[in-house]
Amino acid sequence: MNAPVRHYKYYDLIMAAFVCVLLCANLIGAAKQAQLTLPLIGTVTYGADLFFFPISYIFGDILTEVYGYKHDRRVVWAGFGALLFSAFMAWAVVHQPPADTPFMAVYQPQLEAVFGNTWRIAAGSMVAFACGSFANSFVLAKMKIATKGRYLWARIVGSTVVGQFVDTGVFFLIAFYGVWANEQLFAVIVAQYLFKTIWETVMYPVTARVVGFLKRVEGVDHYDRGTDFNPFSMKV
Repeated sequence: MNAPVRHYKYYDLIMAAFVCVLLCANLIGAAKQAQLTLPLIGTVTYGADLFFFPISYIFGDILTEVYGYKHDRRVVWAGFGALLFSAFMAWAVVHQPPADTPFMAVYQPQLEAVFGNTWRIAAGSMVAFACGSFANSFVLAKMKIATKGRYLWARIVGSTVVGQFVDTGVFFLIAFYGVWANEQLFAVIVAQYLFKTIWETVMYPVTARVVGFLKRVEGVDHYDRGTDFNPFSMKV
């Protein structure tokens, strides 16, 4: 007989926050190229979602470290479903016949420019985030067992290096290959990967505090021994 599924105080709240961050990062900032001139480095081109999307990976680290791979897997699929719906809604809104008014004559081209490529962004996001998130969660879960729960910083940074490498490369190739010039695409991929990894490393003290808080109040510190790591399963 299977043990009853335990319900946690903050799990649903983290899931809702994760989905919100994922949608906003991919629909608001992902398509914009931004630039900064940095000392010694020079001009760097990056995606405008740079400082926001990594928050979703921080959530993934927290979920896996506290609740385990299975609970993080369910949250990833919740985000996947949200992206799928947003892509369908964007397509439906853009392709409905606009009203014959002066306002819509100006607004419809703007709407198409902003959301016309949403299907590629959403497709890239869904494939890349699923691959990257599961890689991130798998590495963290395995490292936690190997280190016997020690060296949280190494698990967070190590899983981020792997997950962000998969996510960044897959996303930008699917979403923007053929849309941006190849040299711009490569520059953005490199910049995004490096900055996302650095950003999550800098945020480690915050991640560690949240992990510690949740372990105390939820009374759980899950180890994924004997876990089925099949990414397509929804069981917890």
